[in-house]
Order: sequence, then structure tokens, then C-alpha cells
Amino acid sequence: MQRERLGSRLGFILLSAGCAIGIGNVWKFPYMVGQNGGGAFVLIYLFFLLVLGIPVMTIEFSLGRASQKSPVRLYQQLEPKGSKWHYHGYVALSGNYLLMMFYTMVAGWMMYYGYVMATGKLSGASSDEVSGFFSNLMTSTGTMTGWMIVAVLLAFGVCSLGLQNGIERITKVMMVCLLTIMVVLCVKSCTLPGAIEGIKFYLLPDFGRLKENGLLSGIYAAMGQAFFTLSLGIGAMAIFGSYIGKERRLTGEAISITVLDTVVAFVAGLIIFPSCFAFDVNPGQGPGLVFVTLPNVFREMAGGRIWGALFFLFMSFAAFSTIIAVFQNIIQFARDMWGISLKKSVLINGVLLILLAVPCVLGMTDWAGFSIGGKSIMDIEDFLVSNNLLPIGSLVYLLFCMTRYGWGWDNFIKEANTGSGVKFPTHKAIRFYLTFILPLIVLFIFVQGYWGLIAG
Repeated sequence: MQRERLGSRLGFILLSAGCAIGIGNVWKFPYMVGQNGGGAFVLIYLFFLLVLGIPVMTIEFSLGRASQKSPVRLYQQLEPKGSKWHYHGYVALSGNYLLMMFYTMVAGWMMYYGYVMATGKLSGASSDEVSGFFSNLMTSTGTMTGWMIVAVLLAFGVCSLGLQNGIERITKVMMVCLLTIMVVLCVKSCTLPGAIEGIKFYLLPDFGRLKENGLLSGIYAAMGQAFFTLSLGIGAMAIFGSYIGKERRLTGEAISITVLDTVVAFVAGLIIFPSCFAFDVNPGQGPGLVFVTLPNVFREMAGGRIWGALFFLFMSFAAFSTIIAVFQNIIQFARDMWGISLKKSVLINGVLLILLAVPCVLGMTDWAGFSIGGKSIMDIEDFLVSNNLLPIGSLVYLLFCMTRYGWGWDNFIKEANTGSGVKFPTHKAIRFYLTFILPLIVLFIFVQGYWGLIAG
């Protein structure tokens, strides 16, 4: 089976950035900034993005391009004969399924709120009624299941059109719309009366405020967010490396995608914080920031129905860009492993993912009493992905590329630096950092996740 190719470098960058840009950027990042004191947290986040995110993304792209295969097959293509690295490929694939088991439900929430805002269902509602609306959604099995199914069908519908004609073409349009809506919302938010205080909170580093909120917990949160925002460790980036040619070096591509991902997260904060301060609401609200706090902001804002609908359309695009990218990974895996057609892979996985997402919905409603260690089904799935499969996967990719027992440093450098553009540094200090220091940092993230669970 001949490997499909992306039609352009822009398509590759937007598709890879779309995979990275998701709910973590536009939902999780702003409320984490709010909870950890503002600008100082942003600076620490950017530092870890540079020293953690870009090297691991370059490694994933290199593995994908060198093998021309999806995550399971790439090990079989590149590993030394008789070694067992390919077992991690199945773990990586399970991470893609597990991520989509709760991510599609949250994407459904975004779409539903876009519909609610556009139709004016919250117009004239009181603050308590806005809060109650979200609480009612969390108890409605039918509404959440219905919008989850819509999210799955729409995303698989795009994937069924093929790589260039479907995913690349539609992702380009969606990303351009996402960025345009962001700019419009940012201008609106930053020009509200009183918005300047929100801008100061967001952009002016105040390490005293960070210390008040817990310096070590803030640093760990920034480290984890920088690492997880790029969807590293489950082969989601490797798959797009397998669709590109050898014309460009991969470090520059990783930098471009990281910058675009960061810009989206950064501008999301410029939309949210000025709005919160303009209407005197708490920016450290936590996960309810998007679904409770911001609808109250839009309720007070002139033309709030339009701005609210645009905001949740933007949120939906961000969620969909990740879903489409991860679905493509899942679809391509089935095609690589069993040689089945695109349509058959879409049909099988579409049905499977709808069924797999139902327990997460029920965990919010009919099975709400079920928990393990105080965690709901959604929390368990999120914990398994964020605190286990992503860091462990990234650690395996690092060891595979840095040691002689795997693919090795020389093969990685040769692949990463093939083509034109930014060269991956080959200095001994960089190799030492990637071989010994970065794996320890990733291991720390993994252990700290469990420490937080036990301490909590």
C-alpha cells in the first residue's frame, strides 16, 4: 500500500499544530494561569516548552518520517532485530483510544454551548441560572451522548474523505477560522472598560503571587502543561511525520508548530482574563471558568449572544482539530496492521469509539456514584493518559532514540537533520541532556502525578 502524502508544508504544520492545539490550550491553560498567579506561571511554562516540548516533538517526527509507518509499525521498522520496543506501539495506540473516550464528550459540551449561545437560551438568565444550566447538562445522559455522537460522526466524516481532500483541506479552513475568530475576540476583550487590569495580571510576572499559590506546585503545573499540551508520547505527532518528505529538517517544523500552539494558548488568555477583570469575576475559577464564569461575562456584555457563540465556535474548532488528528492516527493504525480500506477502518473505529465514550458520559450521570480513589470515570481516563501514557511514551521515545539498544543517536540525528532549515544541535552537552537529564525530568512528571494523587 503506497503511503499517502500531505499536499504542502503548510498543511503539515497546520495539521500537526491542530493536533497539539486543543482543549488543553483554550480551557486548561487559562484556568491554570489564573490559579497559579498569572504572568510568572506563563514565563515558567514557556521555559519548559523550550527544553521539554521541542526535543520530544522532533524525535516523534523523526521516527514517523524514517519509518513511514503508524506508531505500532514504526518500531517494527526501526528497532534492532529481536528487540521488544514494538510493544510500546500498542500502549501508544491505547492512549489514542483512551484520550478520545473522554475528549469527544468535552468537545460535545463545546458544540452544545455554541448552539445554546447562538440561539439565545441563556439570554436574560441570572448568574445562578447560568451555573444551574451547566449542572443540568452534567446530569443529562441524552444531551451529552447525543452531542458526543455528533462530534464523533463529524470528525470521522472528515477523515473518511482522505488525507489531502478531507483532513488537510478541512483542517486548513478550520485553523484559519479559529485564528481569525481568536483575533476578533481578543480585540473585543482587550478593549472592554477595565480590561487593562486583566492584561496586567496575565502579562506582568509577579513571583510573589506565584509563591503565595505554592512555588513548587506552580513549577510542576507549568512543566506538566508544557509537556502535555503538545500531545507527545502516544504517536500522535509521529503519524504526521510519516506523511511528509525529506525536504525540510524537523527541528524547524517542531519549533513552528510549538510557536503556533503557544500563540493559541496565549491569545486564549488574552480573551479570558481581560473579560474576567472587566466584569469583576474570579479568573482562578478552575475548570468551570469556561462553562460557568465566561457565560456570565457574555451575559453582561453588549452583543454577548454573538460573542458567546463565536467563543464556543472557537473552542469547538480547537477541540475538533485534535480529534481529527487523533482519529487519523487510529484509522491509519488499522490500515497498516490489517491492510483494510479507509472506509472500513472509519466504520469500525467510528462505532467502536462511540461505544467506548459512553461509559465516560454515564460516569457523569447514571454512574456518578462510581469512583476509584475519589476519581470519576472521566478523571480516571484523563489521569491514565496525562500522568501515565504521555510521560511513559515520551520516555520510551527518548530512550529508543538516544541509546544503542534502540534506533540510536546517529540514526535520529541523520533523520532530523535531513533537508533544509533549522538544524538539531549535535553538541555532546545536548546529547547528554537528552540521554540522562530529560528522561529524569519526564520520570519526575510521572512520579509527581502519583504523589499528587496520594497526597490529595
